[in-house]
Amino acid sequence: MRIIAGKYKGQTVKFPKSKLVRPTTDRNKEAIFNYLNNIIDFDGIYALDLYAGSGSLGLEAISRGAQITHFVEKNYRVSSVLRENISRLKVESESKVFHTSCFAFTAVPCNKPYDLILADPPFFKNDIYRVINNIRVNKYLSKDALLLIERSIQTREEDISNFGIEPAKKLGDSLIYIYTRDQLEN
Repeated sequence: MRIIAGKYKGQTVKFPKSKLVRPTTDRNKEAIFNYLNNIIDFDGIYALDLYAGSGSLGLEAISRGAQITHFVEKNYRVSSVLRENISRLKVESESKVFHTSCFAFTAVPCNKPYDLILADPPFFKNDIYRVINNIRVNKYLSKDALLLIERSIQTREEDISNFGIEPAKKLGDSLIYIYTRDQLEN
């Protein structure tokens, strides 16, 4: 796995050897960020990488210009690889790792809303629905923010029912859901 574009283009991202991590493929990550690049300006944004794993998505945001990216990863072994990736790229000043569950992290009111939230939960883990509700209730999205969620095509019906929106993109066996703040609040 590698950084696709920006300041750290071509740098590799180490992934933990764990059944708990299902990394977004380079191909999917490139498609996601090419799509995002057309609708947001990464320069100076405040980003959140939920279910961060190795941090591949959040590190891509930093490479493209995010000022700060917060990473949420509850598994200690996995988060140690994430910290190693941050250190290897020397982006400690642009990063902060939270060692907790995404539900617990989003259960408290947000002090500074995020411009971009990336959520790549384990495909069949359904706490994402409660996390999305927390994001809405606790005001995690800035005025023009986007929330992007990657899910399995196999959970499509359940996801549409819970998210209340259709997927924006299909990438292989993944579906991408994108919320604006207005969509999330209505």
